Amino acid sequence: MSRHLTRRLLQLYIGLTLYGVSSALLVRGGLGLEPWGVLHQGLAELTGLTIGVMSIIVGAAVLLLWIPMRQRPGLGTVSNVFVIGVAMDGTLALVPDAQGLGVQIPVLIGGIVLNGVATGLYISARFGPGPRDGLMTGLHRVTGRSIRLVRTAIEVAVVATGFVLGGSVGIGTVAYALAIGPLAQLFLRVFAISEEDSGSTVVAGGTPEQAILRK
Repeated sequence: MSRHLTRRLLQLYIGLTLYGVSSALLVRGGLGLEPWGVLHQGLAELTGLTIGVMSIIVGAAVLLLWIPMRQRPGLGTVSNVFVIGVAMDGTLALVPDAQGLGVQIPVLIGGIVLNGVATGLYISARFGPGPRDGLMTGLHRVTGRSIRLVRTAIEVAVVATGFVLGGSVGIGTVAYALAIGPLAQLFLRVFAISEEDSGSTVVAGGTPEQAILRK
């Protein structure tokens, strides 16, 4: 049991850290961000705060929306709020902007693939969905609308808001939207931990498959 718990914790925190790194690579690539990244960057432009700090603030605010929907956070939920933002700002401090398409395109591709790896790692750890995933599954349950419809509505809203505020929307945003689902499903299988191995802890607020239909 202890060995499996150690593996789950490692997957959780390595996955969340890599997620922050991947989001920072998309910023440095300069070809467009993932939907929530567009919002975080737009808010960072508006407030003067770093994009990582805005990710933490938005994550905490979204988590508050769980209360009326009676969603139950897990260790992964709370860790998601802080670890991704810290890892993102740390990476941005170390990695310069990519210059020229010959560098930007590989950085974009690397960021998207790494994001899929990170998502598979932390969701497979089964410590609870991220705040944004929980918002999606909560609205799905409360409204009765399909997860895909709720996901689309949320992402359109955050991209539009972030774009108006100055967030970066481009070919990278489209590429991310098309690639992240298949990549995440692949790496969910690669890093899967059976429920028997993971003990009694389950994903709060939804299954890994629900959580992956997301951000």
